[in-house]
Amino acid sequence: MKNQSITNTTPLNESVVLITGALAGIGRATAIAFAQEGAKVVVSGRNNEVGQTLAEELRNIGNEAEFIKADVRNEADIEALINGTVTRFGRLDIAVNNAGTEGQPGLIIDQTPETIAGTFDTDILGTLLSMKHEMRVMLKQGHGSIVNVSSTFGKRAAAGASVYVASKHAVEGLTKAGALEGATVGIRVNAIAPGPTETGMLSRFTGTDENMEKMKNGIPMKRLGRPEEVAQAIVFIGSNKSPFLNGQILAVDGAKLAVDGGSL
Repeated sequence: MKNQSITNTTPLNESVVLITGALAGIGRATAIAFAQEGAKVVVSGRNNEVGQTLAEELRNIGNEAEFIKADVRNEADIEALINGTVTRFGRLDIAVNNAGTEGQPGLIIDQTPETIAGTFDTDILGTLLSMKHEMRVMLKQGHGSIVNVSSTFGKRAAAGASVYVASKHAVEGLTKAGALEGATVGIRVNAIAPGPTETGMLSRFTGTDENMEKMKNGIPMKRLGRPEEVAQAIVFIGSNKSPFLNGQILAVDGAKLAVDGGSL
């Protein structure tokens, strides 16, 4: 491996960007944000109709975009996704590993191997397999930037959320290990850690309006984040606007971790 002290210098409006879990919430907002910057965008998820509609919406912004169906729990799907991106656009500059699930909330004593696997297979295995094949391509081309999507639960915990908490701690560990492996070959690996954000996942996780209000009141800014706000942070750390940022977990959380513990 050659020493590559300076990473990708491709302008954002010429970059090829891949986003997993791109069909809703933060993933969708991120796809739109990159397209608005002029990037070529590949969006991925499990719903063909929704994916094709999103790709068309991105093309209407004025940029090239494709949808490739993939389930991140399946390595063959991931390999085909990465290879399909390179076949279509010639390279992969930025990869955003956003696919994730909140799984089945509940106490540790109520978890089963099935409920645990239901979360870990997407959040941990899916992230690891995605990184494996993204880094394979980026190593050959000599540059690349990976952004994993964690959570403030990657730094803290909550009763009744043990499996999700464990999965996001693992994502942050994978991020740091990947950064070390890619540091001398032009590959940066970072993660974004959103606080409570207005998404369908948060609605499912909180369950009731009362729980949602408690969640909101625990944020110093006294409001939920918006997917578009998280997306802008992903664009920044994924692009060559932050070439020396590597192995970091960037919290976008309205100062929640400043109260609950943890740091950048």
